[in-house]
Amino acid sequence: MSDKKQKTDADTNSAWGGRFTEQTDAFVEAFTASVQFDQRMYKQDIAGSRAHAKMLNKIAVLSGDDLTAILAGLDKVEEEIRAGEFNWSIAREDVHMNIEARLTELIGDAGKRLHTGRSRNDQVATDIRLYLREQIEFIINEITRLQHGILTVAEREAETIMPGFTHLQVAQPVTFGHHVMAWYEMLKRDAERFSDCQKRMNMSPLGAAALAGTSYPIDREFTARELGFTAPTQNSLDSVSDRDFAIEFCSAAAILLVHMSRMSEELVIWASAQFDFIELPDRFCTGSSIMPQKKNPDVPELVRGKTGRVNGNLVSLLTLMKSQPLAYNKDNQEDKEPLFDTVDTVLGCLRAFADMVPAITCKHDNMYKAAKQGFSTATDLADYLVRKNLPFRDAHEVVGKAVAMGVSTGNDLSELTLTQLQQFSDKIEADVFDVLTLEGSVESRNHVGGTAPEQVRKAIALARKT
Repeated sequence: MSDKKQKTDADTNSAWGGRFTEQTDAFVEAFTASVQFDQRMYKQDIAGSRAHAKMLNKIAVLSGDDLTAILAGLDKVEEEIRAGEFNWSIAREDVHMNIEARLTELIGDAGKRLHTGRSRNDQVATDIRLYLREQIEFIINEITRLQHGILTVAEREAETIMPGFTHLQVAQPVTFGHHVMAWYEMLKRDAERFSDCQKRMNMSPLGAAALAGTSYPIDREFTARELGFTAPTQNSLDSVSDRDFAIEFCSAAAILLVHMSRMSEELVIWASAQFDFIELPDRFCTGSSIMPQKKNPDVPELVRGKTGRVNGNLVSLLTLMKSQPLAYNKDNQEDKEPLFDTVDTVLGCLRAFADMVPAITCKHDNMYKAAKQGFSTATDLADYLVRKNLPFRDAHEVVGKAVAMGVSTGNDLSELTLTQLQQFSDKIEADVFDVLTLEGSVESRNHVGGTAPEQVRKAIALARKT
């Protein structure tokens, strides 16, 4: 007898072992197994098996007694998994074979009949779609929670003046409420992307079998309805090899994290001593082991860092699929870890932000002082001159000269005297100071999408309504 230990059916994967004359190498067995990570799809796998069993009974391939035994057995397996009493085996490779093997242990031959008319290829494709469909619901709920937090801040700070930036240089005054409503719009598009992705993935591959369909008279419309899918997929080859939905999900996730990274960057900058615009709650920050004065914005920094992780997962899936011939290939086992990591990372980042954002405190005086730096009302002066019938290019030159005087004297435009301003144009009159104030500047932008407090409140009302 060989010095290799003979394995029983309980130890090895008898689902395909009949073709082989020697045992799988122990390292290869572990290397090719996916149960360590795909077991998180156990609920979806069991749901798919229930639907498949009911369909087989409907077309008279499974007896009523077998169906009853299978459904009761699947209930027992699910109960064991939830209770942490299930023995996951690497020798059984994946979530599918672990559940089927345990089902057979519980109910006998009826468990072996469950796999009639299907393959692990269409089974895993079904499970992933069901899993992602559910996770998208959780993600959209967390996006919505974060949006509500943003609306709370925007409403509170609708009149809080701060500098608006381009190139990180002071550009024009805006309100903080208007600024964070830009975040809201970004998240709104993110939620729409996930919703669109969910609609496209909601097609059932179950019944495509290994790649060509099955010779049994299956009812794919029945299983699609049982699992809440819109309809069955239309091509068996594509059904088992398609991972577009996973790539699209990771793409939506990457765009979301890019948005959150931009928010994080602003929070980090604003919380710095150099800007000192906001205060982040202590519970979302940490200190330094050597510098007692430090308060580090760890949550936004970590979200900013995790963006690279999610972007990398998208590239991993794109690279995974780029050279695969139809239909299923073992390469596709590598789709789950980046996919699952993306789900976990996105949900974690959203939860942290949804808890943190409503608790941000604004330092109004610092924001206001910063908005007065950099001649942020220069454009308002140019617009004032245009309304006095001076061509814009001429107005631009006048304002440039006024700014130069402000630089040389150390004064903001609003701090220059009327006499000083009239050196550059005789069209400038006493009413110019109505537009040179920060309040006048933001109030003047009173149109849809503008920064005026009235428009910010209208945008908030519309957002709450929708």
